[in-house]
Amino acid sequence: MDDDELVARLAGGDDAALSDLFMRHAPILAARLRAVLPPSDVEDVLQETFLAAWKGAGRYQPRDATGAPKAGAWLWGIARRQALLLLRRRGPASAPLPDVLTLGTAGVLGRHAPGDPAETVAAQARLASAVSTLGPAEHEVWHLMYVEDRPLAEVARLTGVPQGTVKSRAHRARRLLRAALGGGLG
Repeated sequence: MDDDELVARLAGGDDAALSDLFMRHAPILAARLRAVLPPSDVEDVLQETFLAAWKGAGRYQPRDATGAPKAGAWLWGIARRQALLLLRRRGPASAPLPDVLTLGTAGVLGRHAPGDPAETVAAQARLASAVSTLGPAEHEVWHLMYVEDRPLAEVARLTGVPQGTVKSRAHRARRLLRAALGGGLG
C-alpha cells in the first residue's frame, strides 16, 4: 500500500494507517529535525506532526501536478511547521543551535589554521553566536542550503515557499552572519 492510500485510510479513521505512516516516515523526519532542533525536542515535534497529520488527513491532496505522490513532502511540511511553532513559543533567546558546530569551521570562517584546537573552539563559539541571531525562517534556509547543501529548488519545495523567497532568506542569513562575525563570512 502506498503513502497516499495510507493517508486516505487515515482520513477514514483507520488508526493502523497512522501507525504504518509513522513507521515509514518518522525515521527520516527525525533525522531532518535533529539538524535544527535539540534531540530532546525531536520526539515532541514528531508526536505533534503525526497528531496534526491525523487531524488534517481529510484535507490531504494525494498527488502533485506531475502525478507523483507527495505524502513525504506533506509530512515534512507539517513537521517543519510544528518545529517552528515550538521555536516561536520559546522565543529567540532559546532558539537551538545547529549541529554545524561539529563541522570544521576553517572553511566557514576562514580565520584560523585547521590544526589549532583552541582557535577551532573560538571559531565554533563565534559561529554559534552568529547562528543564534538568525530567525527561524532564515535558520531553516541557511541550514538546508549551506549545511545540507541542498539546491535552491529543493529548499523551496521543502520549505513550501517560492524560490525567490528562499533566495531572499538565504541572502538575509548571509548578511546577518557576516555582520555577526565581523565580515568573516564570504
